[in-house]
Amino acid sequence: MKVESKNRQHRLILSEGKFMRLVRDGQWEYVERTNCRGIVIVLGLTDDGKVILVDQYRPPVRKRVIEFPAGLVSDDPQYSKESLIAAAKRELLEESGYKADRIVKLMKGPVSSGVSSDMVTIVRAYGLRKIGKGGGDDTEAINVHTVAFNKVEKWLVLMSRKGYLIEPKVYMGIFFLMRQPDRNLSSCNK
Repeated sequence: MKVESKNRQHRLILSEGKFMRLVRDGQWEYVERTNCRGIVIVLGLTDDGKVILVDQYRPPVRKRVIEFPAGLVSDDPQYSKESLIAAAKRELLEESGYKADRIVKLMKGPVSSGVSSDMVTIVRAYGLRKIGKGGGDDTEAINVHTVAFNKVEKWLVLMSRKGYLIEPKVYMGIFFLMRQPDRNLSSCNK
């Protein structure tokens, strides 16, 4: 066990693996990542009004989970100096096969502040073009879904009934897409 001093509190590292550590800070225990500088979630809406979602098997919950394309910033030595925007573009292309002309930061906040120090940045992707198949890297088995914006809520209910878990941030992303109207949303409501 390693003890660190931070902000007049004593942090005790209870355990550390390849990517995460378990920390005790006073009476609080939580996990923190050791292999990245943050997390990015990419909200994408195609020119024909379809939301880009993915699903993948998540071992901690033992189910496939519907999510927006997302990933870690600087999680690989070859990306050690990448910006948040570069990571968002990389993850979007890798997971969904879509390339974005422009990425806009919407907000940053904690993922699950009661158990993790992770901070996530939500971005919006514009000028999307399908240039690859997606599916993730060689460690992932990701399925890509493009769902009409005006049908996405019903689709999520259907997927939930089929046994998929729905990441709650998907609903937050739909909210952001509704609150940021552009030509994509007007085309999907016809």
